[in-house]
Amino acid sequence: MNGFSRRDFGLLATAAAGAVTLTACTSTPATAGPPPAPRNQLGPIKQIDAGDLNVGYAEAGPPDGQPVILLHGWPYDIHSYADVTAILAAQGFRVIVPHLRGFGTTRFRSANTVRNGQQAALAHDAISLMDALNIPDAILGGYDWGGRTANAVAALWPQRCTGLVAVSGYIVVNLATNLEPLAPQSEYGWWYQYYFATPRGELGYRRNTKDFNRLIWTNASPLWHFDDAAYDMAARAFDNPDHADIVIHNYRWRLSLAPGESRYDADEQRLAAKPPIEVPTITIGSDFDGPAKDGSTYRALYTGPYQHRVLDGIGHNVPQEAPQEFASAITDVTRQ
Repeated sequence: MNGFSRRDFGLLATAAAGAVTLTACTSTPATAGPPPAPRNQLGPIKQIDAGDLNVGYAEAGPPDGQPVILLHGWPYDIHSYADVTAILAAQGFRVIVPHLRGFGTTRFRSANTVRNGQQAALAHDAISLMDALNIPDAILGGYDWGGRTANAVAALWPQRCTGLVAVSGYIVVNLATNLEPLAPQSEYGWWYQYYFATPRGELGYRRNTKDFNRLIWTNASPLWHFDDAAYDMAARAFDNPDHADIVIHNYRWRLSLAPGESRYDADEQRLAAKPPIEVPTITIGSDFDGPAKDGSTYRALYTGPYQHRVLDGIGHNVPQEAPQEFASAITDVTRQ
């Protein structure tokens, strides 16, 4: 999960002060409420070697359609996009939904590869998957870890990204910023990340993964009354043998309690500088984002065609809670 309160609000607010007015900012209330379970099913899972990984992914839509790559977050899985995928495939898009490293059927190709959850590693995973599938460029969409990864790809390799849909906006990690304390109420929202920083927390997550993640679902989306079948379907992805290693490393790395890999140092230095994203972008704010919901704190970091959309009554898992709105953002992002 992102932990929106940890963002560098001061720096982003200063940058946003000189930004132009949003191209468009709309607020959409949740009328019927989030669906308790996906209405559609993903197709059979395919596997492909891509960089460090053998990636498990779902695919839908015509093979010659405009490619869309949808990236999930923690603690979720590819089923967050079941309904979005059906909507986009029916419109002629080629939709690819991969399990991130440490989730589902995605596996490391070598036992010797570091089980690394840092943001640059996940960004390279996305590029390696595109290379393996012979996709020169694609629209990227994501939330939570997937949103961070999509932002990182758009910032580091803009030529590979024809459009970006990012829930919670510009959530790229700056390690130096993450060392700065926040107000107590903001720190309170990060309880699980501090828990993961301890040996007890690591052991607790390994022993109680599914119960722990269900609690996160509930806390992150308090108005989403998902059913047991929906959670159980996603929770199978946590049986991945590398899952706990990746999750624990991800959060410890963010707090500078675990090192990254030197091969990603140059990319992390670029991302730490908060490079502007020039590709067409639609950002989405939901109730989970709290003070950042209106998008103003990161507006200046998107310098290409841009819109911000606000979803009221929707929690953190935006594509599963509001599939039509997320799919509409994908279809609209390159039409600005």
